[in-house]
Amino acid sequence: MWRRIIKTKTVAFSRGWTIQILFLFITICVSSIPSIQAQPPNIIFILADDLGYADIGCYGQQKIETPNLDKLAAAGLKYTQFYSGSTVCGPARCSFMTGLHTGHTVIRGNKQFQPEGQTPLPDSVQTIANLLQQNGYATAAFGKWGLGFNQNSGDPNKKGFDRFYGYNCQSLAHDYYPLYLWDNHTKVDLSINKQYDSVYSAALIQQEAIAYIKKSGDKPFFLYLPYTLPHGDVIGPHDDLYQYYAAKFNEPKLTGSQLKKREHTVTAEPLPHAQFAAMIGRLDRYVGEIVKTLEEKGLAQNTLIIFTSDNGPHRENGGDPEYFNSNGIYKGIKRDLYEGGIRVPFIAYWPGKIKPAVTNQIAALWDLYPSFLSLAGIRSNQPQDGISLLPNWLQKGKQEKHDYLYWEFHENDGRQAIRWKRWKAVKLAVMKNEKAPLELYDLQNDPEEQHNVASQKPRLVKKLAALIEKAHTPNPDWPLLKKEIK
Repeated sequence: MWRRIIKTKTVAFSRGWTIQILFLFITICVSSIPSIQAQPPNIIFILADDLGYADIGCYGQQKIETPNLDKLAAAGLKYTQFYSGSTVCGPARCSFMTGLHTGHTVIRGNKQFQPEGQTPLPDSVQTIANLLQQNGYATAAFGKWGLGFNQNSGDPNKKGFDRFYGYNCQSLAHDYYPLYLWDNHTKVDLSINKQYDSVYSAALIQQEAIAYIKKSGDKPFFLYLPYTLPHGDVIGPHDDLYQYYAAKFNEPKLTGSQLKKREHTVTAEPLPHAQFAAMIGRLDRYVGEIVKTLEEKGLAQNTLIIFTSDNGPHRENGGDPEYFNSNGIYKGIKRDLYEGGIRVPFIAYWPGKIKPAVTNQIAALWDLYPSFLSLAGIRSNQPQDGISLLPNWLQKGKQEKHDYLYWEFHENDGRQAIRWKRWKAVKLAVMKNEKAPLELYDLQNDPEEQHNVASQKPRLVKKLAALIEKAHTPNPDWPLLKKEIK
């Protein structure tokens, strides 16, 4: 019919009139179509557990193969100077959820909280998930929570997640063959694991996450994946990955008193190096499955994927960062505020939006709060230490820079650290002596933090000491300095 009308007009009028009529016709047709606004992007945030800076191939790992993560980094934006929010699980997660560093966060350490879990996020805290949920996002988390039990103020359902599946408690998450997991407030019975190590929690959590993506509807979604891999205990199935690394490493089996059975597991791990490598290999496969599922569902082009870790590598229940060179050139591991304890891998991947590149932009976990809000077009009056990384990701506009980055740690007699431009300052045992000497390192010339140059830079030491004092806000629940401890 439309063709017939256009043909009639062409006969009746000159060529010029024909073009004008066609233009008018097209304009009328287009104006009758309802305006279509682009949907905000989906956001998938993958947080590995105790994965060191150099535990994956694209960051220098030589013994463990991570083809999916390497591919993600090659096609995305790879950071070389990205820092976690803390050097242990709970405060790092709190930093992400609130956009605050540990001088300001409500949770600054790992404390057990009865009847299950750790110190809960209080009612007053609005997490990034709360804000996304309130602005039209479907929200879900699969993995390890660690910010409150499902019967108190830290309940994941109260903190912005429509669906939570996994471990409420960090301590229980050491067990990859647990007696139960949580599906919101429903206890998932896995008591078969009492008899033998049957149901591997990491695989079950991944299965639920994949199912969630497949069932996702028209709403944009925020999917938080705080996987437990490769945190200790170093134990898991003796699958193809395990067998591959067992043959590759050819390590002698642990026997007798060396073979330590874990608290909840039925069996023990005779080849911890092979199992640790397999754990990272499984994590890599899980990331590959996430990307594949998005592609199959036609969601890849409108989904941002962020991959990072909550802190440096562990030496717990089978972990061996020296064998794998897990922290690369960097000094320290988990529970240290040296670079190896807090500098972590970070990959931002978004096909068609983020161009493949390597960036030296200095950034931290608390930057994701304002970044995700900016991405979703959400304004917030919440106090924040973070800055949006969108200009860096999308190469649009001027990227704001931090004045400094700050950390405090409430174990091992208390520790503080600050990064200011090329300089890094560390203070140890501040619970015993708040005037403890400040160590100073030039990260540009000494990224390994081998040469303390504090005695050579007294004015700089004084400046960074003042910044540390400014960054630390006392909290009666988390006393750090000797004068705060009563």
